[in-house]
Amino acid sequence: MNTFDLISDLKIGHIVEVSGNTIRVELSGDVTELTRTYEGRVYPIGQIGSIVKVHFGRRLIFGFVTLLRMRSEEIPEIAKPIPPDADQRLMEVELFAEGVWNAADNKLRFVRGVTTYPLPRQSVHLLTREETTQIYSAAEGQQNDGEYSPLFPFADYVGADNAICRANIDKMLGMHCAVLGSTGSGKSGAVAALLHSMLEHVPEPKTVCHPRIVIIDPHGEYGHAFKERAIVYRAYDPLGNEETIGFPISLPYWLMSADEFRSLVIGKTEQEATSQNNIIYKAITYARMVAAGLVDPSPTAHGGAAPKDGLDHDAPRPKAGVKIEELIEFDHDKPRPFSLQEFYNHVFYLQAARVQKDTLQSVAASEFATKFKSILDKLSVLRRDPRIRFMMQEWDQQSPSLEHIIAQLVGQIQGDGGVDQDIRILDISGLPNEVAGPLAAMLARLLFQYKVHQTTEERKRDPVVLVCEEAHRYVPDRGEAEYAAAQTAIRRIAREGRKYGIGLMLVSQRPADVESTVISQCGTWLVLRLTNAADQQHVSRFLPDGLSGMTKALPNLAQQEAIFVGEGAAMPARVRIRDLNDDQLPKSETAKFAKGWTLERLSEPEIATIAQRMAG
Repeated sequence: MNTFDLISDLKIGHIVEVSGNTIRVELSGDVTELTRTYEGRVYPIGQIGSIVKVHFGRRLIFGFVTLLRMRSEEIPEIAKPIPPDADQRLMEVELFAEGVWNAADNKLRFVRGVTTYPLPRQSVHLLTREETTQIYSAAEGQQNDGEYSPLFPFADYVGADNAICRANIDKMLGMHCAVLGSTGSGKSGAVAALLHSMLEHVPEPKTVCHPRIVIIDPHGEYGHAFKERAIVYRAYDPLGNEETIGFPISLPYWLMSADEFRSLVIGKTEQEATSQNNIIYKAITYARMVAAGLVDPSPTAHGGAAPKDGLDHDAPRPKAGVKIEELIEFDHDKPRPFSLQEFYNHVFYLQAARVQKDTLQSVAASEFATKFKSILDKLSVLRRDPRIRFMMQEWDQQSPSLEHIIAQLVGQIQGDGGVDQDIRILDISGLPNEVAGPLAAMLARLLFQYKVHQTTEERKRDPVVLVCEEAHRYVPDRGEAEYAAAQTAIRRIAREGRKYGIGLMLVSQRPADVESTVISQCGTWLVLRLTNAADQQHVSRFLPDGLSGMTKALPNLAQQEAIFVGEGAAMPARVRIRDLNDDQLPKSETAKFAKGWTLERLSEPEIATIAQRMAG
């Protein structure tokens, strides 16, 4: 029997209604059991997500099964007796593609979308395993017609004799993607499988793939998964545990925009939207001008002579040989270094000063307490906080340069044995929210600005992916002051990153809590089991390809199973993520309560050691 022949044994019913891309099928009376046997194989009928076909001359129309029910459920008059013909089973199918089988060269010409709609009374058939495999192969073949292969295998198609599922890396990352799933569904393992598959991908014969992947890791779990192919930058280690320390990272405060620095220093206060904002902006601008050699440093004591040029006493004045236009054009948001001590001096000795008898004296104590004290106190606290020492170290001429900082994230770094450490993991576990938010914002904005300032040729050689784990923390659907700056930075990548060669991978267990603007920009979705009804409805609103009906299967997906749809998928499908070895999986084990409770309790000296870590 030839592939895609009209096989009477696999006919299951006929169409009774056509409505847009949805058809309703009445199952044949001889379908007593919801299975069909053909050539020794048993084919289930009506499985959610399974594919059926309609023959229209030489053309084939394909659809996904989304619903199976009894016709009697539709009869509204409960008091009336159910007529005999109401005992029919109805199946709803969403059409998604069509094709033509060329028997001469055994190829299926496959086209996404439907141009020829079937008609009522046409018969509907099951697909054989061979036909299902042919559909997936034909769909993937359409995406692989260049001089290199963008397709990388990462899963198997469910119900297609374990045919390998390959994603289009260009479309998946170029148009952003989302990996979603409830806790325990295998979400972190799915991310690891995708990234391992990208590392192993061979786009051209005798070539090696060196991805530029940066992961924001809020739980410190991904370092375990990539070993020698990744470098882990650990922002803060409360345990002092060598296994988790990783390498120190240099992400200094001066990389922040003025708004991000304001968010860090002011935080949530009643004064935030008023005078304190201007205090921060003026001090940052002045400190950056000092470091750039445009103006003289601020005074370091009160009592100095007040300026007499008519300008405010705290306004920047050009040094000798510097034109005033250079100060006017100065951008305080660019990643230029500045000294925290200079920032402090400008606030304390210039802004918090008043002109008295031609000298600069401190403002009244009440005014200082109201406007300036909280800013300087918070700055002092931040500089002493061991959790953010990596970020708040005072800048001097020996501090790492901007190019060194960027190279940490995207430059070539080789580990032991000369192996390229292509994945860069920023482990921010242990950081408080008020720091994690601005830090994520700084990282996202730094990468975006780096890409914006590249030439077209440089962008071709250097595409970058930002993996945002626990995305609902950084781009929440409800406003959270700690993450306002991160929300702005990641939203900009989502909207504009495709033009500049920076892709976004959002990973979340609560898609309903991720900002709609950002998640709707994702062109590819890998959705694992979702048990929360709000999350299922949220996903169905954004699911591409008109396949919101597939979300009905989400609560019942097995471990490692997912719905894979969108630009990066050859066609919408239910897939099983590839298996990984234990040393390739993230360190995200669920606590073993039953086992743990059989073990000996921690002794008081052991508890004391933990208490010292907490208090130290």
